[in-house]
Amino acid sequence: MTFRIGVISDTHGLLRPEAARCLAGVDHIIHGGDIGRPEIITALRFIAPVTAIRGNVDSGGWALPYAETELVALAGRAIYVLHDLKTLQIDPVAQGIDLIVSGHSHVPRMETVDGVLYLNPGSAGPRRFNLPVTLATVDITRDSIEPSILSLASG
Repeated sequence: MTFRIGVISDTHGLLRPEAARCLAGVDHIIHGGDIGRPEIITALRFIAPVTAIRGNVDSGGWALPYAETELVALAGRAIYVLHDLKTLQIDPVAQGIDLIVSGHSHVPRMETVDGVLYLNPGSAGPRRFNLPVTLATVDITRDSIEPSILSLASG
């Protein structure tokens, strides 16, 4: 049995239709911050349950319910979510973390270090510079964690 997580970040107030299509059918969505508007999370919740954290552009009363970090257990795996990986203040190996989700840089990245998968899905919001517009999925089975970066826009 596979549990699929949709991982999105840096929407900056824009939920692209192609992002919603890519997330259709996931079991859970993680938003890595810089949400931009509360309507983004409302729309994502129509797709699947959502875990979201506050990013550096998320200010005002609507953003207060969102923590700066979250530790969530999904499909038997420990997932730590923060916006800017440079602010990581825990030892993920010592804490038994399987996956760290971050955003902020707008650069998609997957890397396993000391058995911990570090995943930045990139930015799914307005294009910034020449960076790609992306999100990620993570398929979790009893024996594996398989991330994929998905491109959303060519133009």
